[in-house]
Amino acid sequence: MTVLRTSLRNFLAHKGRMALSAVAVLLSVAFVSGTLVFTDTMNTTFDKLFASTASDVTVSPKGDADPDEMPQSGRPESLPASLVERVGKVEGVKDAQGAVVSTSVTVVDAKNANIGPDGGAPTLALNWSSEALRSVEIASGHEPRGPTEVVVDGATAEKRGLKLGDELRTIAVTGDFTAKISGIVDFRVTNPGATVVYFDTATAQRELLGKEGLFTQVDVDAEPGVGHDALKRDIAAALGGGYKLQTAAEAADAGRASMAGFLDVMKYAMLGFAAIAFLVGIFLIVNTFSMLVAQRTREIGLMRAIGSSRKQVNRSVLVEAVLLGLVGSVAGVAAGVGLAVGLMKIMSSIGMELSTRDLTVKWTTPAVGLALGIVVTVLAAYVPARRAGKVSPMAALRDAGTPADGGAGRVRALLGLVLTAAGAAALVAAARAAEAGPGSLWLGLGVVLTLLGFVVIGPLLAGGVVRGLGVVVLRVFGPVGRMAERNALRNPRRTGATGAALMIGLALVAGLSVVGSSMVASATEELDRSVGADFIVQSGTGQPIVPQARAALSKVPGLDHVTTYKWVDVTVTDPHGKADELDLSATDPTYVKDVRREITAGTLTDAYGKDAMSVGSEYAAKHRVKVGDVLTVAFKGGDTAKLKVAAITADTGQVDNGAMYTNVSTVASYLPADRVPNSLLILAGARDGQETAAYEALKAALAPYPQYKVSNQADYKEQLRDQVGQLLNIVYGLLALAIVVAILGVVNTLALSVVERTREIGLMRAIGLSRRQLRRMIRLESVVIALFGALLGLGLGMGWGTAAQKLLALEGLGVLEIPWSTILTVFVGSAFVGLFAALVPAFRAGRMNVLNAIASE
Repeated sequence: MTVLRTSLRNFLAHKGRMALSAVAVLLSVAFVSGTLVFTDTMNTTFDKLFASTASDVTVSPKGDADPDEMPQSGRPESLPASLVERVGKVEGVKDAQGAVVSTSVTVVDAKNANIGPDGGAPTLALNWSSEALRSVEIASGHEPRGPTEVVVDGATAEKRGLKLGDELRTIAVTGDFTAKISGIVDFRVTNPGATVVYFDTATAQRELLGKEGLFTQVDVDAEPGVGHDALKRDIAAALGGGYKLQTAAEAADAGRASMAGFLDVMKYAMLGFAAIAFLVGIFLIVNTFSMLVAQRTREIGLMRAIGSSRKQVNRSVLVEAVLLGLVGSVAGVAAGVGLAVGLMKIMSSIGMELSTRDLTVKWTTPAVGLALGIVVTVLAAYVPARRAGKVSPMAALRDAGTPADGGAGRVRALLGLVLTAAGAAALVAAARAAEAGPGSLWLGLGVVLTLLGFVVIGPLLAGGVVRGLGVVVLRVFGPVGRMAERNALRNPRRTGATGAALMIGLALVAGLSVVGSSMVASATEELDRSVGADFIVQSGTGQPIVPQARAALSKVPGLDHVTTYKWVDVTVTDPHGKADELDLSATDPTYVKDVRREITAGTLTDAYGKDAMSVGSEYAAKHRVKVGDVLTVAFKGGDTAKLKVAAITADTGQVDNGAMYTNVSTVASYLPADRVPNSLLILAGARDGQETAAYEALKAALAPYPQYKVSNQADYKEQLRDQVGQLLNIVYGLLALAIVVAILGVVNTLALSVVERTREIGLMRAIGLSRRQLRRMIRLESVVIALFGALLGLGLGMGWGTAAQKLLALEGLGVLEIPWSTILTVFVGSAFVGLFAALVPAFRAGRMNVLNAIASE
């Protein structure tokens, strides 16, 4: 109890000094807790949606892997309407209804604006039936009663400003058709962001599937007391093979599985940034307790003199750490819930609607947050606690502060050099790797070892780097600048730890900037070298191009040619009998003008002859295929063909790496007309001198189809830059958390340093140092520490980024580009970070009473 009371007294006595460390724990725990609450809430939202929309048993075509996935042909797999009656006669079936579901539509309003989601959610077109009332209720108007009426969900109506009587045009593979809004429905559970429109059954069949008498699935409700699994077996027995059956639980599991990849990427990425924040926070906590122990040397010595054992002193400091971790973690868990709500609002703004009604806080979230916060804080305080336990009773007779351990410093320097050298060797091995897999392992090892090495060797580097920065930055400020330099050099271990906290965040920023810039530069060079097409037409969501849009493009004046590009699902069997499921690229022969591919054997134009194709060099080597060999190609939903290999393309670069080509006419001869895929993109070339006119004409021709975008090569390069830039901005925003914690570390270090130097500051003020000069000295000390961390971080990050780019060169990203403007901006910005961090400590130092400061112990 004595140890606990002493720890509590010391904690409360230094609560101001502990506050910033507590904030670091708070931010780190908040990120972890917020991530867990956010992902649990998303899971709850989708679970409720799947439960409300899934029937007891669903019957769909066997080849339909995912009824919500956009089919390449624009027409979902279908079932005959007679199947509904057959299913309805099975014993145990209470009700069976046919459903039409299609995601291959675009719906536009009277202003020709797409009313679909701006994010990744789909636009769903369905038929109206009593089954729809399981998940929605009519808020106004009535259900669709004919081909001229449509019902839209309330969230979309509110977001797009739609009301009853407004006209909507639906663009489908079968053509365009219009209808007026007859009703608006609200979901009984949260709709995560899809736009949903309902038509009467006949209209949905005719306009979405091509003719009446077809459904995409049959929704089955069981009689009371009939198990879903048993009913599924009975329906399967009655129908025989050729159909895919799922119970409600299986459908929900499949839905969760389809979302699992997206949720896992988001979850683990955010937890990764939380780990970075924790790592940075460790430096702050270590610095805080190290300085507190140094300042309390005399106090600890007196405690030892009156009978406190080493274990008791050690335990006292660790109890303070537990209190710090507990306070920071409790606040962090609460802040994490707020962070989750904020993330939900952000996701809602980009199209994924999440309601706070589904906010899910499992008991594991606060448990994990508290455990992490307390454990990390105690581990960070362990070394300072051991140092406190080693304070001898004689220390009470000396001035505060403990002498540095020269031997430990030498061991630390040697360990740091070994780690750094090993990490550098691993990065070199990654850069020289012949394969991406082993190279990635070397890269990860190199990043970890060089980071640890720089952290360990930081105090050794502080002396030389700070002196160099002092010559450039501080000497112009005269004696005040020299005092700031000496203050930063007074305790290299403290300066190294403070700078290391900032180093980690900036190293990641620099490394990702190098990778991002290199990706853009490589893609730009690849486009210049490989793409000869003047224009590219495609949908930002991957939606195939409908025939009516393709027909409009073919009539544009000023074009030399128009090339379609399609993917076809096939099973390819080589001459040795080995089969692989692959995508076959079906294009027009003019594709050889639009994309320049390196040929290792044969002639690519010959691959567009009758019953001919090309293969990639990796496939050819793996399957021992050469020009002239015949491959057996089974088209999904069509016939099997014997296609002769007419060319082998080199698998280099990013454009169509590994692609197999054949003529669109070849595909059309082996697939039914309604199974031929629509174009994923269209390439076009302009006649000489008519590029500008053709560009404007293309945009005008596609104006009725806002889901597609026309890009010339300059536009396409800009889109690449924007996409990479948006991704990097998100990453930088998340890394800002680590940088904020690092700034808190600088503030805390300076604040404790000011307290430590109270008598010294009083003496300097007494012999003539003005308040203004004192504040400037502290600000300059902060600036040089921040620049020290920035210099190490940016140098380390550029090394990581360079090694990563060399590894990415194996995948075709062969251009290394250092974003010097970003690097210099971050470096200069670090000086302002240092100035900002020093504001409060410098202000407090300037307000010290001179006589009281001189008299302080």
